[in-house]
Amino acid sequence: MKRPYRVVVAKPGLDGHDRGAKVIARALRDAGFEVVYTGLHQTPEQVALTVVQEDADAVGLSMLSGAHLALVPRIVEELAKHGRGDVLLVVGGIIPEADIPVLKDLGVAQVFPPGSSLSTLGGWLAEALDRREESLEV
Repeated sequence: MKRPYRVVVAKPGLDGHDRGAKVIARALRDAGFEVVYTGLHQTPEQVALTVVQEDADAVGLSMLSGAHLALVPRIVEELAKHGRGDVLLVVGGIIPEADIPVLKDLGVAQVFPPGSSLSTLGGWLAEALDRREESLEV
């Protein structure tokens, strides 16, 4: 990693299961990322404001409730409204394969389904943020 990137891990919507988000947050922290975990039941507005306030490089959304097609577009809209459409957006959780292209069309950089390894997630995120950093340096 070029530098310790700041990542917001968020639990939008009414989903009350956060064990996975906490495991991801800890794994990213242990891999050298600065991690901000929002806690449960965040609105799209709260997620975007946390990204702005924390000057985050990336935001990871943990979605287990099936509301990803309703919440992700609102989060993308809120990020753009606050001038943070540049933040790298990843989604993890229970996402049907048919919905992955839809999420990517909305601006999601990567989707990590259940069973994704923590090292794969951390490695992918570090590489993606390094590539973005290099493109901004040019």
